[in-house]
Amino acid sequence: MTTNNHNNIATFIHLSTFSRFLIPFGNFIAPLVLWIINKDKSEFIDEHGKQAINFQISILLYSIIIGLITVPFFLFNLFGTFDVIDFNFFDGMNLNISHPTPLFYIGGSIGFLAVVGFILEIVFVIKASLSAKEGAYYHYPLTINFLK
Repeated sequence: MTTNNHNNIATFIHLSTFSRFLIPFGNFIAPLVLWIINKDKSEFIDEHGKQAINFQISILLYSIIIGLITVPFFLFNLFGTFDVIDFNFFDGMNLNISHPTPLFYIGGSIGFLAVVGFILEIVFVIKASLSAKEGAYYHYPLTINFLK
């Protein structure tokens, strides 16, 4: 049975992930500190802390993968008009924004998916916070369980 204090601590663990908007890597540091301090108080706090940290690590991993996939599409679009063999390639540099290549659309679509993922992340953190406040367990979707 969870107490109101345990519910509040679990809620703050989830909400502390928003500290990344104020502190670099705050979405890892704040929930990790709160979880380490309070994990021995109850299994409820321990589970919510693990879920919040696992979700943030998963989001970081997914963001890195999306970034690694997206960046080459934009680079190929920007540097596709350069002639690499010509040593005087700055004279022939041409950036044509009026006729983007299909690579630009592919990269933009993947970038749009990243924005949708960011919005879903905010929604899932809020849902997890509300579940913790009500005393219910919450499992983030698409989370890799690094901490078990």
